Amino acid sequence: MTDFATIVRATGRRLCKRVHADFTTEPYDSAKTMSLHAVELAGLDSLAGLLGELATRRDCCLVRGEIIDHARTIGVRRLCRADPETGEQPTLHEAPRHWLALDLDSVPLDQGIDRLDIEACARCVLPRLPEAFRGAACVVQATTSHGIKPGARLRLWFWCSRPLTNAECKRWLAQSPVDRTLFSPAQPHYTAAPIFVGWSDPLPRRLGRLSGAPFVIPPAPAAFAPPTPPRIAQERPLGGLRGLRAGSAASRFAGLLCAVRRAPEGQRHPTLFWAACRAGEMVAAGELSADAAAAVLAQAAMEGGGRDAQRAERTARDGITRGAAEAGR
Repeated sequence: MTDFATIVRATGRRLCKRVHADFTTEPYDSAKTMSLHAVELAGLDSLAGLLGELATRRDCCLVRGEIIDHARTIGVRRLCRADPETGEQPTLHEAPRHWLALDLDSVPLDQGIDRLDIEACARCVLPRLPEAFRGAACVVQATTSHGIKPGARLRLWFWCSRPLTNAECKRWLAQSPVDRTLFSPAQPHYTAAPIFVGWSDPLPRRLGRLSGAPFVIPPAPAAFAPPTPPRIAQERPLGGLRGLRAGSAASRFAGLLCAVRRAPEGQRHPTLFWAACRAGEMVAAGELSADAAAAVLAQAAMEGGGRDAQRAERTARDGITRGAAEAGR
């Protein structure tokens, strides 16, 4: 059950964040060209070893895509299609992968969970993922803000019993609180530990491990086939949002509304903020109207038991603003 991952190296550039003692954060360096290198993986243990090595290599990250031409890997761009302006040809293409990284950002933690215990945080958020993930072993990676900002901010790495395409990953995890932008051939999976300037890393470790089954067993490929919506569904906007028709965007937003409505007492506010951040990403992509999305998210919070409509709408607007800003970086 071997597989490959593509290491991206931007020599002389910093592919990790720098965090100052006043909590201000410097983003990743801009790197237009880089080198690509394929590395073979034999399972989760092999992947864990690679992540351990890359944690100290600040000019490297991983991508899911496969190298198109191994004779053209030095000083190239991460392209999945030809650049119409420069004529540069693609360097990466879609490749089903056994390995899978799930980014969970700002996911609420149960009361009493020690945020410095990354394994405990991972166990707390696992119930939010499809059942197949809950008994499987995984590598736990704390992202830059974990332990600094509220909630779980983790990347969980799994090994699947069969390779999954990016489209399958997106459909399977459409209703889960994960960042689906990782499911793309050229999207960086940042692996280097952040740099702390003027203070020490608040976490004792940034990589951990949960034991369990050696791999995740995903549904059969047929389960990921998108349903054909009836014609009437294609004509009906979702939840009063003009222009948002049935489809992938509608499905994602419906999942966010469902998460807000089902959030238990004590987690409703952070869940609303998280959902609004994800909606902000959709606003940045031109899939949603910010005003309409904020109103509908606030309404969902009230339907789930909220009592302060004004606070709910402020939270929704703040989350949308943040999500849109982060998506635009």
